[in-house]
Amino acid sequence: MEFKLKVGISGLGLIGSSILKGLAQNPKYELYCHTNSSIEKALNYSKNASSDIKILKDCDIVFVCCELLKTVSVLDELNSFLDKKTIVADVASVKSILLNKKYNFDFILSHPMAGTEKQGFDAGQKDLFNGAKWLVGKQNDILENIIKDLGAISFKIDMNYHDFMCAQVSHMPMILSFLLFDCALDNSKLIASSGFRDTTRLAMTNAPLAYGMLKNNEENIKKAFDLLIDKFNCLKNISDDEKIKLFEEISKSRAKMYDKDGKNVFKI
Repeated sequence: MEFKLKVGISGLGLIGSSILKGLAQNPKYELYCHTNSSIEKALNYSKNASSDIKILKDCDIVFVCCELLKTVSVLDELNSFLDKKTIVADVASVKSILLNKKYNFDFILSHPMAGTEKQGFDAGQKDLFNGAKWLVGKQNDILENIIKDLGAISFKIDMNYHDFMCAQVSHMPMILSFLLFDCALDNSKLIASSGFRDTTRLAMTNAPLAYGMLKNNEENIKKAFDLLIDKFNCLKNISDDEKIKLFEEISKSRAKMYDKDGKNVFKI
């Protein structure tokens, strides 16, 4: 009988359901799902779905994809019964709450840099991770093979810097999107077009996710906003010619950052 890697997923929101849908047709994997709200939907992709977290007991690797504020409690519960050889990877967008955690299992900090403003099982997409960077705190062949099979690119970083990096390119843009929408008066919204639509897309992010990011990464988000304010103050104090030149340089750099499919191809 051909060996199949047993892959567990706890939480079937956008990220968890996208992992499930992305691996469901791959014969290399046998999937196990823990969810409290999407069991019937999960059974369309795997025969192993339950509200009992112990369905993940014999998995070779488990992805913890629950809400950020619930991540620690789920990891603690898994720690009570998983084998020490089991690989467990979180997908949380904030790592400060996890950096010093010690578990009996092989814990790997990870974060797929992919997503949408939508939420829930139905928002999951089998190709959500195509071309996306998947941040990992350490290398592991099993995890990296799954990342590759999901279409993503494993990208090792020092997780001590993760939260500030994400504050700049993920958390601050999300908070800014909420605030931009809230700042606009109703009569201004009447005439808004694609620019306002695109820059406020993230204001549709689900509230618990947005709150979790702000609550757990507030200091880094503040630092990111301070940098933004510094940039704006600098802009106010340079000549008109310098302003035009700066806008041209930023525009050229931004144009090179993403390919025609919208994937990040930036190089330092």
